[in-house]
Amino acid sequence: MKIKNASENKKDSIGPDIWLAGDPEDLTKWMDKGVKGIVTNTVVLKEMTDKYGSIIELTKRYLDITDKKVAIEIDGHSTNELLDVGEAFTKLSDRVILKIPMSVHALGAFAELKKANVETFCTTIFTLNQAVLAANAGVTHLLPFCEPFIDVNKDSTELIRELKSTFDGWENRPFITAALVRSVTTAHKAIKDGADGIIIFWPIFEEMIRSKMTDEWNKIFLDNWNDIYDSGNLDGIKYKP
Repeated sequence: MKIKNASENKKDSIGPDIWLAGDPEDLTKWMDKGVKGIVTNTVVLKEMTDKYGSIIELTKRYLDITDKKVAIEIDGHSTNELLDVGEAFTKLSDRVILKIPMSVHALGAFAELKKANVETFCTTIFTLNQAVLAANAGVTHLLPFCEPFIDVNKDSTELIRELKSTFDGWENRPFITAALVRSVTTAHKAIKDGADGIIIFWPIFEEMIRSKMTDEWNKIFLDNWNDIYDSGNLDGIKYKP
């Protein structure tokens, strides 16, 4: 699998990527709505394996509902363990991305996985220093956390701005993909502050579609469309109000 860097990928992009998280049963109906792919974490995986069983079978379930990429978070106690665990997932499909929490073991894994052309996410990024280390190790995506900063009365997307400012001049820079985005407000801030993508649960995706003013104007337009139908001026067009 050939990994493109962020600047190369953005040539073909039309905006920040939207990654979804959640139960595969819930995600199915959203996968054809312009999302980039699916992202998991071990909290979600614990809940889903309690429901569906084996994590390998759960991964297959995610892969079966889409032809897009699926990021599976793995963990472990050493670089070799991360690599061994990761191989169990990457051999399932070349659409699998390995998502690994920031640690000294992760840095070693990112370096080896880059050599193997395996796409990677580095999660639990809370500082610029961490991001620079992961980037130099060869990670494909940096996942700065957002909402936890709100819990300590800090700006939820300040780190995104720092990463964007730092990495924008780099050749082959990693993607800056905002993680732990739990509200439409934080999603808006992350996008405005230059994130290459955001990771959200599907209810936030659904909420992002909506606006009170959009609902009001959609009703006006649909009412008029129905009037056109009632007047017989949609003859020859298949339509049921």
